[in-house]
Amino acid sequence: MRFAALFLLLALVVVAGRAGVVGKEVEYSADGVTLKGYIAYNDAVKGARPGIIVVHEWWGNNAYSHKRADMLAGLGYVALAVDMYGDGKQATDPKAAGAMSGGVMKDPAVLKARFMAGLNELKSQTVVDTARIGAIGYCFGGGVVLAAARMGADLKGVVSFHGMLGTQSPAAPGSVKARMLVCNGADDKFISADDIAKFKKEMKDAGVDMTFINYAGSVHSFTNPASTENGKKYDMPLAYNEKADKKSWTDMKEFFAKVFKQ
Repeated sequence: MRFAALFLLLALVVVAGRAGVVGKEVEYSADGVTLKGYIAYNDAVKGARPGIIVVHEWWGNNAYSHKRADMLAGLGYVALAVDMYGDGKQATDPKAAGAMSGGVMKDPAVLKARFMAGLNELKSQTVVDTARIGAIGYCFGGGVVLAAARMGADLKGVVSFHGMLGTQSPAAPGSVKARMLVCNGADDKFISADDIAKFKKEMKDAGVDMTFINYAGSVHSFTNPASTENGKKYDMPLAYNEKADKKSWTDMKEFFAKVFKQ
């Protein structure tokens, strides 16, 4: 009975923590392009609190990025899942996803304009502490948040989950304001040992406070439960890894607790 009562109490605490979470779609723009985001926060939390940008996978700003925004709201943050493609576009196959994500990554001006538009939208929310802003991203989105940090975006910290590491615009010494956490699948076929070595050297030379974690037995897109089926469907080395997903989320929580600490 004692254990049952304790379990019920813990369950009620979890539910209470998420009971006030609300989410809604928002529209903003960059260079005349309408961007369709999703913002989530817990209205049971009083006062301004840190804000976190969520950048989607190459599929677009879909239910998965919205889910992650809701999870961040459950932790007490204000989270904005941003639209990097415009008009809420989403891909239904790798060819379209590659074309849309590649178009953004190959045009730094577009990437910066759309990321900054999302950042400004997040900062405009009255419940956000504008002095404490971070960003997370998945796959394509992981590459985006690393690019934003390289560009000197005013962020306390960024977390890349199985994101691309390479760039044609390496970080200059002293240019990066954000601390970095890179969560990488140790067996990711899209990230080579040479990619990792170059990235670590780039960050060291630029004086960036960066933590790099390899999650054993994990391949690309290890945080998304849908990735295993997508891997089979499109014959790609993608797969979900529950252990790595949960551990990387815990590592992210600890990371933001430190970078947002006043």
